[in-house]
Amino acid sequence: MVTKRVTARIVGACFLFSNVVFLSGALFFVEPILSAPEYLTLASANKTRLVVGALLEMLNGVAYLGIAVFMFPIFKKRYESLALGYIGFRVIEFVMQILSDLSPLALISISEEYLKVGAPAGSSYQILGSLLVAERYWAFQMVSITLVLGAFLFYTMLYKTRLIPRFISIWGLLGAAIVLVNAILDMIGIPPGNLGFVMLLNELFLGVWLIVKGFNEPETAPKSV
Repeated sequence: MVTKRVTARIVGACFLFSNVVFLSGALFFVEPILSAPEYLTLASANKTRLVVGALLEMLNGVAYLGIAVFMFPIFKKRYESLALGYIGFRVIEFVMQILSDLSPLALISISEEYLKVGAPAGSSYQILGSLLVAERYWAFQMVSITLVLGAFLFYTMLYKTRLIPRFISIWGLLGAAIVLVNAILDMIGIPPGNLGFVMLLNELFLGVWLIVKGFNEPETAPKSV
């Protein structure tokens, strides 16, 4: 039986780990290549970099699944339906993350073929490359939306159970709402810049809090949803 103290430390470590590996994979490995005008020629030359970056991003999804799995036994005692919904959103988020990461991996093969035939004859590969970049963009938007929906359930349950100070839960709900607005504006062509730092800071703070402080004792009155 895993104690609540151990669970808190594991969940806290998962929050820190997920953000570190995702930011590392996206900012330092994948996006500098995909955002370059000559990405179609850079992809094959940076094969190792893209593979490592995609794997790091996938580990982010694994960590979020781990959070849902470890929190389920705690949440289900009072909010079983919400806890199941939370796991469901995390599973969908993981699938969307995989789809997002398949694009840079497939782009490696497209890039290799593009270099073989040369630019004048490579228009079809340029189209395929554009489609893969677009697929990654839309898959990541779905990652953001499912992350937000899961976060709403997660922080609502934390708020109700008082397992952590309520200001952290409110902060998390606010951060999730901001990420949702950010994603919607970006999808309709009004890029607001990256407002996800509010959510990022919350998850980093929560991760440290759970490792150092653990969970509070929940209220004992039985409730169900």
